Amino acid sequence: MDRQPVTVGQTGRMALDFDPSGAPLGPTAADVRRRLRHLVTDGAHRPGERLGGERDLAASLGVSRETLRQALTSLEREGVVLRVRGRGGGTFVAPRKVERDLTRIVGVPELLRTQGFTAGSQVVSAALEPADETVAKALELEPGDPVARIVRLRLADGGPISLENACFPARRFPGLFNLPLGGSLYELFAEEYDIRPGEALEQIEVVLAGDEEAVLLRSAVGAPLLALDRTTRDQDGQPFEHSHDLFRADRIRILVRSTGTTVATTR
Repeated sequence: MDRQPVTVGQTGRMALDFDPSGAPLGPTAADVRRRLRHLVTDGAHRPGERLGGERDLAASLGVSRETLRQALTSLEREGVVLRVRGRGGGTFVAPRKVERDLTRIVGVPELLRTQGFTAGSQVVSAALEPADETVAKALELEPGDPVARIVRLRLADGGPISLENACFPARRFPGLFNLPLGGSLYELFAEEYDIRPGEALEQIEVVLAGDEEAVLLRSAVGAPLLALDRTTRDQDGQPFEHSHDLFRADRIRILVRSTGTTVATTR
């Protein structure tokens, strides 16, 4: 069976010559996509910078607006550009993605700082409440035992990237709500309670943003989010955190490191 042509973009990733509907992308649209990708990745344009409206871009590239739309839609699906409709809209360079390494247990502020982002945080709520069955099981408590629930919005360069909803056994963290909660809780726990993460189990799935999440994360209702459910144990193997984090899928890249002496693949 004949294979469709494959091109390699300036980012080094393979880009199949298909439009979003699955039909082959014509040679003109594929060339426009390549030229636009190079325009975005050559370093001359910063994340968030406006490339222009469709009319101006089509004219500068010497193609029809329909051909331009095919190329832009493909690049938008790749996360290379961001298109904003309406007054003041246009095509923008997509924001840089935050790389989330699942092989390391690290607080979000440190994660952002090491990648050159300016880290920020907003405490949405902090309250003492009885543990439900899910939280109690994860933290090895009895249902109804008190837990401290802290909900925070994490920011990278001023824009929201994740919504954290974390629970901690209240008995292990007395006076927690009297401490600053905007920074890294892992660093805070180490300094104030001598509790440090030793192991974490995370489960990941794709969910869609509801009304509340869309408002807080400044995304569209129904936009894809990466949901990470995490249970973290301390250096002695005792669980001290159960968290449900929602990451904007357009702002995060998941990294997993694998090692082994023998790798077998089946195709």
